[in-house]
Amino acid sequence: MLTAKPADGEDDLRSLCPKAAIVAAIALLDAPAGAQVLKQEPAMGSMRGGETVLVDNGKCPKGQVMAVTGGNHVKAGGKSDVVRRRTCVKAPN
Repeated sequence: MLTAKPADGEDDLRSLCPKAAIVAAIALLDAPAGAQVLKQEPAMGSMRGGETVLVDNGKCPKGQVMAVTGGNHVKAGGKSDVVRRRTCVKAPN
């Protein structure tokens, strides 16, 4: 059986397409649009390290909510000195 040899670069493109689709799917799943917005921050120790939640607690300017990213600090029962990060971001629609 004879098969045609892929043109230069075509084989690379085929292997890149599934990878690009996976990256795009992850980006869409991680997008804040339609994300649940909490009224208060979760209790210390209740978030996984790197997990991000949106909180509308009135501490950010109008049209923004606080993005809280979980740490893993020893004071909250974790194993390192990574503390929570809090940043004001545009509120989802």
